[in-house]
Amino acid sequence: MAMTLRLTDSEQEALRQRAEAEGISMQEAARRAVREFVAKGEHRDRVSSAAALVLDRQADALRRLGE
Repeated sequence: MAMTLRLTDSEQEALRQRAEAEGISMQEAARRAVREFVAKGEHRDRVSSAAALVLDRQADALRRLGE
């Protein structure tokens, strides 16, 4: 799927410099950034779900510890 990414001049220059330093195209640098953004969000969601599960399963013990 194609899309247009609009960047400010400073964002585009920063992306160009970073991509050049990495030896990759600006497109590949942007695609990597998107993959990292998605992976971090998915990780955060998994951690939140796991924490909610622990809190639910251990609610009685946590309540007693708070007394």
